[in-house]
Amino acid sequence: MPWLPELVPTIVGVALLMAIAGVLGWRFRMQAPLAPVLAVLRGAAQLAAVSLVLAGIIGNPLLVAIGLVVMFVAAAATSTRRLGFSPVRFAEVGLAMGLGVGVSLLIVFGSGAIEFSPRYVLAVGGIVIGNAMAIATLTGRRFTEAVIDHWDEVEGWLALGATPRRATRDLARQASHFALVPSIDQTKTTGLVTLPGAFVGAIFGGASPLEAGRFQIVVLAAVLCAGVIVAVVLVSALGPVRQKPVAARV
Repeated sequence: MPWLPELVPTIVGVALLMAIAGVLGWRFRMQAPLAPVLAVLRGAAQLAAVSLVLAGIIGNPLLVAIGLVVMFVAAAATSTRRLGFSPVRFAEVGLAMGLGVGVSLLIVFGSGAIEFSPRYVLAVGGIVIGNAMAIATLTGRRFTEAVIDHWDEVEGWLALGATPRRATRDLARQASHFALVPSIDQTKTTGLVTLPGAFVGAIFGGASPLEAGRFQIVVLAAVLCAGVIVAVVLVSALGPVRQKPVAARV
C-alpha cells in the first residue's frame, strides 16, 4: 500500500485536533463532550466509503441520481431527528428541503450557469443538500425554542381569537431569519474572511481563479436560494401551534 505513508501525517493531525477538542469539552463539562470526536470519526468513515463509491458512479447519470436521493433522504432524516422525529415532521422537512434544493438546482443547471453533467450535478447537489439540512435544523429548533420561551404571548394571541398561525407568525419570521444568518455571513465574507471549499477545490482541480470564483458564487447563490425556501416552507408548516411544544433533544 504505497499510499499508507502519506496517510500517517493526516491521521496524526486529525487525532491531535480531536484530542484537544475532546479533552477541552470534557474538562469544561460540556454536554456530549465527545460529540465532535465521534462526528469526525463517523465523517472519516463515510468519506472513505463515499470516495470508493464515487469512483464507480461519477460518470453514470442514473447512479449519480440514486446517490443524490440517498444523500437527500439521509439529510432530511438527520434534520428531522434534531427536531423530534415523527412521520409528519419528516414529511414537512422533506417537503421544505425538496422544494429548496429542487428549485435551486433547476435554475443553476437550467440557466447554464454550471455545466449539466453528472459530476457537477453530484458536487453542487451535495453542497446544496448539506446546507439545506443545516438551515432546516436551525429553523425548526429556533422556532420551537422561541414558541416555548414566548408561550404566554402565544396563548394570549389564541385567547384573543387569533389563528394558531397568526399567534406564532412573528416568532416564525424571527426563526427563519436567524437560521439564515450563518449562510448570509459566509457569503458576505467570502474571499475576505473565508475561502470556501468549492473555490479551493476548483483551483486544486486545475481551474483558473476566475473560473473557480464564478463556480463558487453560483454555488453560494444556490445555497441561499434553497435556504430561504427551506426556512419559509418549514416555518409555514410548523407555524400553526395549538399547544406548547416539547423541546427537542440536542
